[in-house]
Amino acid sequence: MIIQPKPATARGPAETFTGDVWVDAIAAPQTDGQRMVVARVRFSPGARTAWHSHAHGQTLYITEGIALLGTRDGRVIRATPGQTIYTPPGEEHWHGATPADFMEHLAMLDNADDPAATTRWLEHVTDTQYNTPITAEE
Repeated sequence: MIIQPKPATARGPAETFTGDVWVDAIAAPQTDGQRMVVARVRFSPGARTAWHSHAHGQTLYITEGIALLGTRDGRVIRATPGQTIYTPPGEEHWHGATPADFMEHLAMLDNADDPAATTRWLEHVTDTQYNTPITAEE
C-alpha cells in the first residue's frame, strides 16, 4: 500500500474552460494496464468546460451545487448532489455550474491507449448555448 502526497490544486486552463475552475487529481494509472483517472473539479458560478468528448466515455458524480450539462442536440440537463451522469464514448458535451451557484463533481474516465487522446477538446461553449433553458433534470 502506498500513501501518495496530494498534488497541488491546478487551475483549469483558459483553452478548455470558461470562468474559474479548479482541479484536484485524485487517481491516475499506477501500473501497466491501468487506465482509471479521477479528479475533483470545482466550478465558480457561470464557469464551464469547452465542448469535448472522451475516447472511453466519462462518468460525473455531482458532489455539491447544481450542474448544467449540454449536448450537441441542444439539450441542457440539470443535476444535483448525489446524481451520476454518464456520457458515452465520443459524445460531444459540456458541463459546468449555473450562473448563480458553485458546483463540484468527481470526473471519472479511462485513458485511451495514447493518454493524450483521452479527451478531445473542441470550441468554447457560447453564452447562447450555455443559457439554453433546462430541458431535463436527471
